[in-house]
Amino acid sequence: MSNLTIPKFLLELINGGESISVEFKESHKSINKDVYDTVCSFSNRNGGHIFLGVKNNGEIIGIDDDCVDKVKKQFVDTINNESKMYPPLYLTPVMYEVDGKKILYIYVPESNEVCRCSGRIWDRNEDADIDITNHSAEVFRLYSRKSGSYFVNKVTRFGMEDLRPDLIERARRMTRYRDQNHPWFSMSDEEMLRSANLILKDDYEQIEGITYAGILLFGKDSTIMSILPQHKTDAIFRVVNTDRYDDRDVVITNLIESYDRLMAFGKKHLNDTFHLEGIQSISARDHILREIISNLLVHRDFSSSYVPKLIIEKDKIVTENGNLTHGYGALDPASFEPVSKNPPIAKVFREIGLADELGSGMRNTYKYTKIYSGQDPQFIEGDVFRITVPIPDIATATVGPVAQSEVDDTRNVPHDVPHDVPHDVPHDEAKELIIKMISENPKITRKEIGEKLGISYKTVGRKISEMDNIAYVGSGNNGYWKIISDKK
Repeated sequence: MSNLTIPKFLLELINGGESISVEFKESHKSINKDVYDTVCSFSNRNGGHIFLGVKNNGEIIGIDDDCVDKVKKQFVDTINNESKMYPPLYLTPVMYEVDGKKILYIYVPESNEVCRCSGRIWDRNEDADIDITNHSAEVFRLYSRKSGSYFVNKVTRFGMEDLRPDLIERARRMTRYRDQNHPWFSMSDEEMLRSANLILKDDYEQIEGITYAGILLFGKDSTIMSILPQHKTDAIFRVVNTDRYDDRDVVITNLIESYDRLMAFGKKHLNDTFHLEGIQSISARDHILREIISNLLVHRDFSSSYVPKLIIEKDKIVTENGNLTHGYGALDPASFEPVSKNPPIAKVFREIGLADELGSGMRNTYKYTKIYSGQDPQFIEGDVFRITVPIPDIATATVGPVAQSEVDDTRNVPHDVPHDVPHDVPHDEAKELIIKMISENPKITRKEIGEKLGISYKTVGRKISEMDNIAYVGSGNNGYWKIISDKK
């Protein structure tokens, strides 16, 4: 038996220590029984490298010369035994010599099927093998990764009556910012959902219905909670009280209004510093928020119980969400290959102007973070996907003493109030909505209008002052709004 000199890249793996894809086993005289758990977990995750004859701390102790062939045969026989490893794997240990000591190296590729070891399902987490057999959610996620299916395409028994027609109509109106003749304008609500693949047929159950994606986008809150009780997003502002938080909004609603709420939270706590792109004034803050919030909502793993978060701290913005990972570590924009996580949700967000084509979010975040803070953001792929955007000190600074009574009323907007229009709604449309609200309720207050539009009561006042077809009759709580339909 010839002894092979170990390649440099394998020595580097050993020197790097155990990780998500590297495992050491002593196996000095006989093979460690738990090596098969590792084979199973690597096969179920992203593949990996096993070194026999190496201690947990990376010390190479070698396999006894008289035991190398025995260990090798024992390994090959076991992984080809269906009662031990299913489906059986065809792996070949390769012997290398390091400083006169013999080790066996085994490369385990990622399998396109779910692998079981002695009837148990193993997955890899950091440098540990985890038995997930009795954890139904983790098993479901594993099968989803292997099958290439999308959790949000799961078909429910809900119908159109369980959705919010106003949200569907709002999405239809929002498409005109991109295409004045968008096909959705000529479709009924049901036709629109079918065109977006939000109504599908489950061949196994023999039912047709609205998918999880359709419910998440357009469902009533009670409908969403009935299928995904864990669905929420936690927005946290933590600058002064770093032990807890200074402000918080737990957002539990559909994805479109979740976008509104999270954008409002970000704008509320981050100053919009002045920047030019060429000769055009731009809001780098708003561009950053748009990209990271869309990513947080669209690309999360909705089957995960991990609570997605938007966290604003003194020197950074962080988003975190559960993730069906396709790799681990920091993403490089130069070599990054985007993977669609929830295509039907992403499609609707693109159609209504809240997101762009796949991959553009990272490029735009890099571009506008450089403008906003002069630094680069960081994208970390893993079971939890994390974006960190560095921000300048001025972003969260409060300028001058501000009396509480002078603080903009958006700080007092209840956290459970849904916003009915996007925060960048065109000026003329906002006026139309104000007229509509007043016609429905002449006693409505500016603060109530602001809550519905997601803007401050002062902004509502400015818009009304520019409209010559609205008058306030009387004074105080006894007054009411009057629409002047035929002003001379």
